[in-house]
Amino acid sequence: MPNVPGLRSIYHQVGGIVYFGRMLDKIRLQAAGALAADYVENLGIGFDGRCCNFLGIDYAALRDRTLRGGTDDEIMAWCREIGTARSDEEREVWNGFMMKRGWRDEATPRLKQRIKESGFEGKPIDTMFDYIEFDEGRDPVASRAWEQ
Repeated sequence: MPNVPGLRSIYHQVGGIVYFGRMLDKIRLQAAGALAADYVENLGIGFDGRCCNFLGIDYAALRDRTLRGGTDDEIMAWCREIGTARSDEEREVWNGFMMKRGWRDEATPRLKQRIKESGFEGKPIDTMFDYIEFDEGRDPVASRAWEQ
């Protein structure tokens, strides 16, 4: 997939969790007509769905709230208010699970297939997060994206 201006790294954290900010970016970009079709078909499912389930919110409600405006932190506060409150430990577990998706789990065959299809053999890709970063033209290993 192409590097989409305005779509942040999958590792970026908002409110102590990875992926959430990226999901908000996709919502905003899609509403502006600036999100590539490859991304549009997965809105609300996949990692979006997992994130919404973790937060105890409905994707459509999150989309509507995001498009009403506000900062990422304000939208996260709204999620915490209407959804499931999560402890620091639960957020840590979420981040660990998401950042390791595709590494020695049921997503491994899919990850290997994507790596081959994209011609990324030989790149230091161990997880879906790493794959997405490389696919969008970023090198998460060189930048140590998981530490930022």
